Amino acid sequence: MYLGDHARARPDHPALIDAGSGAVLTYGELDARSNQLAHLLRARGLKRGDTVALYMENNPRYLEIVWAALRSGLYLTAVNRYLTAEEAAYIINDSDAAAVISSHAKSEVAAEFRARCPACRLYLMTDGATRGWDAYESAIAASPPTPLTDESAGELMLYSSGTTGRPKGVRRALRDAHPGDDTVFTTIISGYDFGADTVYLSPAPMYHAAPLAFSTVVQRAGGTVVMMPRFDAAECLALIERYRVTHAQFVPTMFVRMLKLPEEERRRHDLSSLRIAIHAAAPCPAEVKRAMIDWWGPIIHEYYGGTEGNGRTALTAEEWLAHPGSVGRAVLGTLHICDEAGAELPAGESGLVYFEREAMPFAYHKDEARTRAAQHPRHPNWSTLGDVGYVDAEGYLYLTDRKAFMIISGGVNIYPREIEDVLITHPLVQDVAVFGLPDPEMGERVHAVIEPAPGAVPGPELAGSLLDHAARHLARFKLPKTLDFTEALPRLPTGKLYKKALRDEYLARLGG
Repeated sequence: MYLGDHARARPDHPALIDAGSGAVLTYGELDARSNQLAHLLRARGLKRGDTVALYMENNPRYLEIVWAALRSGLYLTAVNRYLTAEEAAYIINDSDAAAVISSHAKSEVAAEFRARCPACRLYLMTDGATRGWDAYESAIAASPPTPLTDESAGELMLYSSGTTGRPKGVRRALRDAHPGDDTVFTTIISGYDFGADTVYLSPAPMYHAAPLAFSTVVQRAGGTVVMMPRFDAAECLALIERYRVTHAQFVPTMFVRMLKLPEEERRRHDLSSLRIAIHAAAPCPAEVKRAMIDWWGPIIHEYYGGTEGNGRTALTAEEWLAHPGSVGRAVLGTLHICDEAGAELPAGESGLVYFEREAMPFAYHKDEARTRAAQHPRHPNWSTLGDVGYVDAEGYLYLTDRKAFMIISGGVNIYPREIEDVLITHPLVQDVAVFGLPDPEMGERVHAVIEPAPGAVPGPELAGSLLDHAARHLARFKLPKTLDFTEALPRLPTGKLYKKALRDEYLARLGG
């Protein structure tokens, strides 16, 4: 179905609940307000194929802005709300945005966009205007709440998180279709049983690909999105009980935070309404996932894919228990594991993970070199996200690490994720990052940075305990040769560890 259909059938049904304030946006309101913005954008000169940039916290206006683009043939670029003015302006300019929409809460940073983004023709700000910006609410008020006469499907044009380099814009061709005709969303709905009775908890920043795409899927199905302003482990459990949440999506870091809550806090909430808990975006340590299945039951679903949408794997809890550590079998595209030269490898051997499609499904905006680098050297319709892994005899994929973070020590390949998965299970570890640093003898050495759990005392005694713990699970050559502590690791709100920035910091110190 389509947003307009739900607005006619159930205009008073909640489309969105802001978990922070309790404010409700109904389907009737979502339909009308997104139509009003679509008309305003058209009146201000935006035409099919133009881009709208959105720089905003998890705000009740967020999804109506997204829907305005998706129903008027526009690209919507959601910008990381934590970026500086310089970083955000790079994405706004690189996306060729003709309009940028922000909020009063982000006005201090957004105020710089007019000077930094001269190609933009329209600047709108919700919840109160600032100098040089039009007030969003009054600007759309004069527009009709009815659909455009020539509604057409828009697209999300999102940027990679930039954990291994500068963010890349992922651009797909617009489809010549009505906004309600979307087979990809239909596939997701059928895979996770989204429907009109769905109550979907979204605890992550809405600018990220997964919560944004899944939230629009839920609204296509006629369900309700419960949007958290930010993730809090105890509040997350309370919201599941309060709103009788049926579906939710997490990243592994959130699982770790919930598992480390006091037992009394974990057990005092009624979570019986939860039917499906989905996780992705970052590797999940096997012991963490097993603990979640023990706690919540076999409702944990996992998938692997990227903003690029070049392919996808998925598996259920039952499949994972039979294939622990796997991220599933391909449900979109055909898997291939290849060596550096592009030769296909047999089951059990690690290499670059490629997905084969009928045609290359995406391009990096204004970056032909990066697009070519993501393609197989001999098969241009095979593409990779840069992940390393292997498949077993049954076709289940196991990720070992990112190619960019693989450590080569003494000629041996070492995958940091394996070490991180062991260290994070230590009860006195809150977070961990492992990467390679230059070593005059071995080429690289394994280095670990630990964020201690609350109450843990960093120092030689804790370091020794961690290395003893690692030695019980890992071969000697994989053990960290150096280890230190930090108050907080640089982890993106999406759950991905910003390892590039951390490693660059250490390299700079060594260079000094």
